[in-house]
Amino acid sequence: MTTTPLRAARTLLLASAVLFPAAAFADEAPAADTAPQTGEIVVTARYRDESLQQVPIAITAVSGQSLNDRAIHTLQDLSNTVPSIDFRNGASNKDRTVFIRGVGTISTSPGVESSVSTVLDGVVLTRPGQATLDVGEVERIEVLRGPQGTLFGKNASAGVISIVTAAPSQQFHAYAEGTATTDEEYRIKAGVTGGIAPGISARIDGLYANYDGNVRNVYTDNQVNGYERYGVRGKIQAQATDTLKFTLSGDYLHSHDTTPSGVYASTSQIAYPTGAVTQSPALASFLTSQGITAGPENRQVSTNFDTDVRDKNYGGSLTAEWGIGDYTVTSITAYREWKNRQHQDYDALSQLSATFPQGDDYGTVDNHQFSQELRLTSPKGKFIDYVVGAYYLHAKTDEVYTRTLTRLISGAQNVVTGVANYGVTSDNYAVFGEANINFTSWLRAIAGYRSTWDDLSYYHVRTSTNDPTNSGATSLDVAGIRAYHNSAGSTSTRGDSYRGGIQADFLTNNQAYFTYSRGYKGPAYNAYFNMRSLNATTPLDEIALKPETSDSFEGGIKGSALSHKITYALAVYSTKFHNYQANYNDVVGGAQVTRLINAGTVQTKGVEFDFGLRPIPGLSLDTSVAYTDAKVIHFICPAGAPASCDIDGQVLPFAPKWKLYSNAAYRFALSNALDLEVQSDITLKSRTQYQLTETPGTIQPGYYVWNASVALIGTTGDWQLRGFVKNITNQSYSNYLANGTLAGIVRYVPRDDKRYAGILLRKDF
Repeated sequence: MTTTPLRAARTLLLASAVLFPAAAFADEAPAADTAPQTGEIVVTARYRDESLQQVPIAITAVSGQSLNDRAIHTLQDLSNTVPSIDFRNGASNKDRTVFIRGVGTISTSPGVESSVSTVLDGVVLTRPGQATLDVGEVERIEVLRGPQGTLFGKNASAGVISIVTAAPSQQFHAYAEGTATTDEEYRIKAGVTGGIAPGISARIDGLYANYDGNVRNVYTDNQVNGYERYGVRGKIQAQATDTLKFTLSGDYLHSHDTTPSGVYASTSQIAYPTGAVTQSPALASFLTSQGITAGPENRQVSTNFDTDVRDKNYGGSLTAEWGIGDYTVTSITAYREWKNRQHQDYDALSQLSATFPQGDDYGTVDNHQFSQELRLTSPKGKFIDYVVGAYYLHAKTDEVYTRTLTRLISGAQNVVTGVANYGVTSDNYAVFGEANINFTSWLRAIAGYRSTWDDLSYYHVRTSTNDPTNSGATSLDVAGIRAYHNSAGSTSTRGDSYRGGIQADFLTNNQAYFTYSRGYKGPAYNAYFNMRSLNATTPLDEIALKPETSDSFEGGIKGSALSHKITYALAVYSTKFHNYQANYNDVVGGAQVTRLINAGTVQTKGVEFDFGLRPIPGLSLDTSVAYTDAKVIHFICPAGAPASCDIDGQVLPFAPKWKLYSNAAYRFALSNALDLEVQSDITLKSRTQYQLTETPGTIQPGYYVWNASVALIGTTGDWQLRGFVKNITNQSYSNYLANGTLAGIVRYVPRDDKRYAGILLRKDF
């Protein structure tokens, strides 16, 4: 990825440095839209403009300008700055997902919904992999913590991440921005907006980014764990009449990732609950022969080829807003597609031996979705104000996965190929509403309800060259490839989500609230490459999982003081999930596979505190801290499951007990035309288990990451030159740990696994 596009990027970046010596910078505070006269942060978490401090929800809002200045480009980056969020890394976007308060979905099956809903400009994304790419130029990102199914639907049982992209304006505005780092990451963004006709405005933004990576494949002699991304987003907004407005949006993003799955952190595995250690002398010998030392700071692999994952994520939407008196009717019609192509080294080793086979995995994902939402919003100020609506979603995912295994048997090579064609179709219908009942100017009740209907079906056909007659006999299974399988199924269910609570204002710009919420996550099928029943009487993979439900209690206080010089928010919560949809490990033919089951009951409870201080002009101090106690209450193990399936009382994965993020920035004048800003932030995270299997070797010890930046900023905010350092103390950590496919423990290496520096240049017109 260092060919012609990279040279072009370098050239354009240098040109930007000459033409535009910097960029505009806004307050580093985690803010969204700000009312110009009051300084209040305005969000749309409940489908209407409201002050952040008056929304009875635990919510974090991060402005697009703050995201740019802190080099936050993906939800994985965002997870480092919002303590309640964690992120599961993977070699492909289809393997990645977001967790809120220790709850998320760990499955690559297209038949399983996400527990955390990602919403792009009001459009719900159906697959987690659609949401893990570059967010581009955004206005803000809102993180809603806890069940949000009343307004956002069935895949919001743990929370919502709402991405609001930059809107067009009648006033002309353009910008150009470039970033370069000491380890050769390059990023360019540019955009322009303005009026193109009376009542019609347009906007277009583009980006290009390239990074070779921070891991070396010693076999191919290439840098990996990098990416190349390019994309464009456009919007046209038309004010047809005084009461009718249309917004047409379209976007396209291409991504190429080389994230390896064979960076070994250890050559042994530790079993749960016995603590028995299984050494792999063969793996240790191989790594030594390649000059690789397995360990928590290893950044080398030796695979036959580099991981090659390519994504195309694109779609469009038409939003209509029609004012009828004091009421507003909103319609959002959207269509999206996501195409994922991946080629991965199954065995993660570059050597064929009697101990380790060689394996190639090829996979394709073709996902498309159509959605229609219609809602009516009442005016504020009456005894009851409300939002009611209806929703429809059709989604279809088709996957083809091919695995070729080469085994060394009695000195001769034996090649087996398995091909699985499978997919899922879902239709979702819902009616919903949420209301405030205003007893007085300071006391109100909250009531919301959503009824959801789900139709879900799947198909699965797998063939294997080791089973040429398609007998399906288990004796023809080989490690990593099962014999023939052919099945299909469907299910229909209806579920309820609701919320009730009380909210009381006290003093000025302060409020307290208490809510009860019931979450609903629809039925699921475990459609995946090695799908098959255990036996005729235990068809685990072919039975639709029951919907997952949750009961959540939350209380909080939030507000501001001293003309918003002080802001704070405190939330205390407890959420219990029933019919928890989770994977447990099984072994087929000597290779690990996972099975999805209704595993019982889990609970997450904790405390979250956000505090902001603006003591003097230009100085901002912000701290967010989360204490999370997320555990398995009772895990229902299937008949015949190993003893390791008993994990009652153990911690949920991606749920550190403590996580803190703190940011400080001070901007002051150097002259009438020039400001200087000094900024620093730190993230602290306690030990984190990455696997529901509770294996001791997949625990990341506690760590911290400290960053800082210095910026020269034009007084009018039209240019900026920022120098930054990431991971100042050079703290190495893993953002995912897992048992290797065949042996050992592998780590996933984050972007900031070692210290690097860079510059950001921006010019606004």
